[in-house]
Amino acid sequence: MRRYSASEPAPALPAGHQRQDWVTIKTLLPYLWAYKGRVVLALAFLVGAKLANVGVPLVLKHLVDHLTLEPGQARALLVMPVGLLLAYGLLRLSTTLFTELREFVFAKVTQRAVRTIALKVFRHLHSLSLRFHLNRQTGGMTRDIERGTRSVSTLVSYTLFSILPTLIEISLVIGYLALQYDIWFSVITAGALITYITFTVIVTEWRTHFRRTMNEHDSKANSKAIDSLINYETVKYFGNEELEARRYDQGLQSYESAAIKSQTSLSLLNTGQAFIIAAAVTLILWRATSGVIDGSMSLGDLVLVNAFMIQLYIPLNFLGVIYREIKQSLADMERLFSLLEQEREIDDTPGAKPLAIHGAEVRFEHVDFSYEKNRQILFDVDFTIAAGATTAVVGHSGSGKSTLGRLLFRFYDVQKGRITIDGQDLRDVTQASLRQAIGIVPQDTVLFNDTIEYNIAYGKPGASKDQIIAAARAASIHDFIVSLPDGYDTMVGERGLKLSGGEKQRVAIARTLLKNPAILIFDEATSALDSRSEQAIQAQLKEIAKDRTTLVIAHRLSTIADAAQILVMDHGRIVERGTHASLLAADGLYAQMWIRQQARKISEDEPSQDDADIEGAPTAVA
Repeated sequence: MRRYSASEPAPALPAGHQRQDWVTIKTLLPYLWAYKGRVVLALAFLVGAKLANVGVPLVLKHLVDHLTLEPGQARALLVMPVGLLLAYGLLRLSTTLFTELREFVFAKVTQRAVRTIALKVFRHLHSLSLRFHLNRQTGGMTRDIERGTRSVSTLVSYTLFSILPTLIEISLVIGYLALQYDIWFSVITAGALITYITFTVIVTEWRTHFRRTMNEHDSKANSKAIDSLINYETVKYFGNEELEARRYDQGLQSYESAAIKSQTSLSLLNTGQAFIIAAAVTLILWRATSGVIDGSMSLGDLVLVNAFMIQLYIPLNFLGVIYREIKQSLADMERLFSLLEQEREIDDTPGAKPLAIHGAEVRFEHVDFSYEKNRQILFDVDFTIAAGATTAVVGHSGSGKSTLGRLLFRFYDVQKGRITIDGQDLRDVTQASLRQAIGIVPQDTVLFNDTIEYNIAYGKPGASKDQIIAAARAASIHDFIVSLPDGYDTMVGERGLKLSGGEKQRVAIARTLLKNPAILIFDEATSALDSRSEQAIQAQLKEIAKDRTTLVIAHRLSTIADAAQILVMDHGRIVERGTHASLLAADGLYAQMWIRQQARKISEDEPSQDDADIEGAPTAVA
């Protein structure tokens, strides 16, 4: 199985991708076979139900023969066949009873398989690299997972409870007809069944690509709809509601076209199946009627043959639907299992040990890194963040600042060099222990669509209410929270959009404080805020960074003037390093950036001419 390198994206399953059906079934079987006893018992009940079902026409034949009067026989000689009637009733009951027992026994197998697969896919998706999730289409992927897990139950239901029982019953009926009657009964029955099944399979295979196309267009349309709704504000900002509706409708039109072709081909399938069944039943009844007339068969035999045909062809009427659903389920499961086949780009090495913190010194040692082979991002980056000290990184957009944070979290592995914490290579420790030791306050804080309390507690699942409140107080957001009608139970909305930027940042600070990590990353945590909010939050960030190893990725140089070390990056390289004072004295790139920002700040702080006139008037009067 192919692995994707750090410089090559691991794509989601392509729309046209297909794997052989038996491979999909083989992948599913271990999940079902985990409950061997229940599977065997369910199969036993299945066979019992079919034996009882085949026994019903046999008892009915004897019942009819018992009640048939020979010529000249007195009606008074007839007696009530109580035993046959009881046997008939018991067989009818047994058919239903065994069927329900089979469902009862196998229900846990099916539902546990669905649960196990869904949970495994969910965990696997969280274990995949950031690269995979940047390339994914959330709407289409969630639809694939939903259909795939549902198809497990559908496939088991139709295969085990429809196809297999029908095959068992067909075998029993053809065997009985061959042993008891003219060979033509078996020939007609077998020939009709083979013709029926062959026709159904050929036409359904032809129709499958219509269903597959429907699924692809459905997933694409769903992806566009979800993407549009997630970016609701952007759509409103630019007044592009109609544009989004047209894009969504394009997907719906493609789906509609494929759905019409699918329905038309279904009508053709149903008509052909009905013709085959009608021809077979007519031939069978003709042979049976001829046998009754020439005395080689009784009326009971005629009833028996007719009952057999009805019992066989009623489930066969649904064979096209069943086969189509099985194929569709296999196609849906194919996409689900293909998600499981996505290889982890970043995985714990064999024997990886938990990270041991002894001060939390961070070191980048001659690191080269690229997201893509032909686009290198970092070049020979080498620096150390002393334990308990703050190092700030500045530079123009695209210089590679945020990449440092991603590498420290080990969302990607470096191509050259290494990154260590207290001398331990990040590739040699477990990812869980590494990420537990690092906290981040990002530039764009995204919250779960849940309560404020849940979002703060996310930093330390299982934290007590007192701990949550203490973290909120430390982040200076407790007073705001208790002023809300629902307090800590206030819902923050999709991605936290019900809160302002400053409020979201404080929630992010609170949950990071609750996590209590040894290493902190501030990734331009205040660049999107107004000056007043920035000053308040900046003070809190400095407070929580005390005695912690801190990496600050900054845009505004004034926020990192007191950092122990400042790194200036340009085009993926560290071009300057030192303290704020030494970098200003060097009169290099940092000094130029500082002068530009100070000039811009003065410009922003200066009142407009109108404001100056208004403010100056009283002074002049005075």
